[in-house]
Amino acid sequence: MDSTRLKRLLRPRSIAAIGGGEAEQVVRQCQKMEFAGEVWPVHPGKNEVLGIPCYRSVGDLPGAPDAVFLGVNRHVTNQLVPALRTIDAGGAVCYASGYNESGAEGDALASELIEAAGDMPVIGPNCYGLINYLDGALLWPDQHGGRRCANGVAILVQSSNIAINLTMQRRGLPLAYIVALGNQLCVGMSEMIETLVEDERVTAIGLHIEGFDDVVRFDRALGCARALNKPVVALKAGRSQASQSLTLSHTASVAGGDAPCSALLDRLGVGEVRSIPVFLDALKLLHCRGPLASRDIISLSCSGGEASLISDAAENHRVRFKPFTPEQEQRIRKTVNPLVSVSNPLDYHTFDWGNEERLGETFSEALSCGFSAAVVIFDVPREDRCDATTWLPTLNAFARAAGRVNTVGILLSTLPENLPEHWIEACGDKNLVGMWTLDDALAAIEVAADIGEVWSQPTREPVMAPVGPAGTGAVLSEHRAKYLLQSFGIPVPRSVLCRNRDEADQAAAEIGFPVALKAAGAGILHKTEQGGVYLDIRDNARMEAAAKRLFEISDQVLVESMIGDGVAELLIGVARDPVIGLYFVVGTGGVEVEWLNDVRVLTLPLLESDVWRALKSLRGHELLNGHRGRPAADIDAVVAAALCVGAFAREHGEQLTELDINPLIVRPDGHGCVAADALLVM
Repeated sequence: MDSTRLKRLLRPRSIAAIGGGEAEQVVRQCQKMEFAGEVWPVHPGKNEVLGIPCYRSVGDLPGAPDAVFLGVNRHVTNQLVPALRTIDAGGAVCYASGYNESGAEGDALASELIEAAGDMPVIGPNCYGLINYLDGALLWPDQHGGRRCANGVAILVQSSNIAINLTMQRRGLPLAYIVALGNQLCVGMSEMIETLVEDERVTAIGLHIEGFDDVVRFDRALGCARALNKPVVALKAGRSQASQSLTLSHTASVAGGDAPCSALLDRLGVGEVRSIPVFLDALKLLHCRGPLASRDIISLSCSGGEASLISDAAENHRVRFKPFTPEQEQRIRKTVNPLVSVSNPLDYHTFDWGNEERLGETFSEALSCGFSAAVVIFDVPREDRCDATTWLPTLNAFARAAGRVNTVGILLSTLPENLPEHWIEACGDKNLVGMWTLDDALAAIEVAADIGEVWSQPTREPVMAPVGPAGTGAVLSEHRAKYLLQSFGIPVPRSVLCRNRDEADQAAAEIGFPVALKAAGAGILHKTEQGGVYLDIRDNARMEAAAKRLFEISDQVLVESMIGDGVAELLIGVARDPVIGLYFVVGTGGVEVEWLNDVRVLTLPLLESDVWRALKSLRGHELLNGHRGRPAADIDAVVAAALCVGAFAREHGEQLTELDINPLIVRPDGHGCVAADALLVM
């Protein structure tokens, strides 16, 4: 990876702003931010811009600019890019739209731009550009709400309007960089991550993702971020289709949408969020204190109502209010009024309100009980009508207690308006994190704990490259599919493919009752829906009737041994996403798999721990553990079969389109599992 290609563009010492009104805004914003480098306006009809001498053409510039803002239309842009490359410009922002988002002419201009740029990085097109708040360098044609900072988070987006909105936040989050990537023709998100994480002033990365540029390079970029202890948070927009072709299998139909993309982010230790407020709060928490070591938290409040609210809110998040031990409870009890009930969340009441020393003793004892984060619910009175100074003793006591035990301290208001920006900034001065609303804060804590959990594990093997077919493939017969799967260690029932009723009768006699009969002719996919399956056949009379019916709808019938001791049915399989490539699916199976929609998606290659974690997270997991007196299922066999499927996908990645094993019949512990049905598209 060449992480130096973008450095001149991102940290310029000279900026050329080419064009009219938009270019003038670039000059204005650089002046407002007190950019210390050179700014060179370029316009054929102007002598000066905002008091700075203006150059008539690129050829008149006094040197090679490190960064260039191209505020001209797409045709002029494509004429200027070769000239900039010739004079060794460090890179450019392409403001113009009308490229590959606008039809055939735009596609041609996009190809022309890529060729003209060569190895010179061009951000965009169809974007506002970038803001470097660390150095006051802006290639940005509009107003913004940020300010200079010494360190902070870098946020990458594709939407320029969202970028503007993010700069207007009042949550005390220092922004180091804002980059609007636009169409990502010449510079993708992955390359930008690689470069930004090497800036020692960047503490974390935020991504607003509309699409991945290169999955393999994205994987490598996230590896760089982890190696440099720079956590990454993503807000993913839109929905990716599981396949651009006709979906044949249950696997793809129940695991479509954005599930493969989420699985990739999870694998790479990216904290995925679903809203902009949580996006900002998670970044702020990570900027201040980094990933969390556990999910154990404590809440402190002077109200039983607030304690109940945050306890209820935690039900929707993967955090834990770890209870106190009897010894810990006794120590805390000595610091509070006898009427206080000691528990977590802790309602410390208002008996000691305003007594900084007494509050400090309570907070110190509570926070010393082993929590990764401590929350104090803290709604400041409105300062235009009330006196908020009475809240300072609580703030000071909490800050000292959190610092003493090195716990992440979070000052949390239930309403955004009850913790103004200057109070949040005061939190930062005391090494605390100020946040708004219970749900958003708990979601941010959950994200920081998710990242900490992944970072505590060994670095993963790189993700599989998304190679292989983009369209439909040939559907193999069930008999052929099972033969291939069995060669990779996946257990299948004993079976015989029959072409007439006599062969079917003979096969049943050889296998022994009970047997299952299935239509196995070409074009029969979901056999149950077509009346093509007869199960648990135990005598010749039923065998004859079933065979007669099946040979009326199919020229081939599969006779299989019947698995009669199954305790659960699962789905395992592989589907293909046009961007992510092949991905693995495991879930509760059977004929009602779409209705249940109880599946988990994993990226490839698989680890044994991935499969165990996915199985434990299923709603139907209890069925595997011996639910209501039933025997426990052979989960080890399920994990082994899943890893075999992963190996099959890895071996046949260039040919495989879909694989659907449903049901995988799971037998009692120690007796294995069997792929009772399989659909394979190659």
